[in-house]
Amino acid sequence: MINKSDIYYETLHAGYGQYFEVEQVLFEQKTQQWHLSIFENKTFGRVMALNGAIQTTQKDEFVYHEMMTHVPIIAHGKAKRVLIIGGGDGGMLRQVLKHSAIEQVTMVEIDANVVEMCKTYFPQHSQGAFEDPRVNLVIDDGMHFIAQCQGKFDVIISDCTDPVGPGEVLFSSPFYENCKRCLTEQGIFVAQNGVAFLQPEEIQDTVRRMSPYVKDCWFYTAAVPTYIGGTMAFAWATDDVSARQQDLATLTQRFETANINTRYYTPALHMASFALPAFVENAVKSAQATTA
Repeated sequence: MINKSDIYYETLHAGYGQYFEVEQVLFEQKTQQWHLSIFENKTFGRVMALNGAIQTTQKDEFVYHEMMTHVPIIAHGKAKRVLIIGGGDGGMLRQVLKHSAIEQVTMVEIDANVVEMCKTYFPQHSQGAFEDPRVNLVIDDGMHFIAQCQGKFDVIISDCTDPVGPGEVLFSSPFYENCKRCLTEQGIFVAQNGVAFLQPEEIQDTVRRMSPYVKDCWFYTAAVPTYIGGTMAFAWATDDVSARQQDLATLTQRFETANINTRYYTPALHMASFALPAFVENAVKSAQATTA
C-alpha cells in the first residue's frame, strides 16, 4: 500500500518485503476484491501492484516475459498455436509474436478493462501486439475457458497471479488436467510458480497436482529483480520428455532461425535454467515421491 510518505510497501511475504519510492500515482482503484495501484518509480519506471504484490514493472518485465515464452517455443521447435491464459498487460503476447512461425495466438483475459488499462499505462509491454491479425483475444475466466475448450495448442502459457483469491484455481488439479487435454502430442505447458526460496510449498503443490497428467513435470528459473527472494520458478509440463533435453547446438540453431532479439534469453541460458538448486530439486523429488 502507498503510505503518506509516498512509499509503496510490498506485503506479499510476512515479515519481509521491499519498498518503492512513488514519484507519481497514475492510477489507484479499491474494490472489495482488490487494491490496484499504478505508479512511477525512479528506478523501475512504471510499476503495477495488486493487493500488496508487485505484478510488473517497465524496467524488468522483459526477463519474465522472455523466459515464459521463448523457452517453451524454442524447446518445442515447431510450435504454431499458442494459448496464453492471463497476460493482460500484453508483454507475453509481444514476445510470442516475435516468432514468425507462430500462426495463431489465443489469449484469455478475465477482464477487458485490464487490457485497455495496460494499453494506456503500459504501452511498452504490448507495443501494438493486440492488433496483430494472428491474435484472438477472448474475455473469459481462464478456468472456464480451458474447461470448455476443444482446441489443441503446441504451447500453453499460464501467466497467473499468486495462488490466492481468484488466481488460486489456476494452480488446481482440474486446471492442469484441462490444460493437458488441450495440448498437442508434443505440447508444452508453462506457468509462473513463485519464488522457490520463499514459496517452496507452491512448487510441491504443482508437482502433486500436475504430475499425474504428464510424463515430465519439472521447473526452470530466472532472476526477475522485482520478484524478490531469489530466482523465480516456472512450472514445466509435457509428455515430450526430450523437450528439455535439447542440446546447445539445436537450441542455437532454432534461436538463430527464429531471428528474434532478446535482452535476457539466450540458448545457453535456456539450458542452464533447468539446472535447479539442491533445495528446489529436493522439494520436487520429495513431492514426486508422494505422488508415485
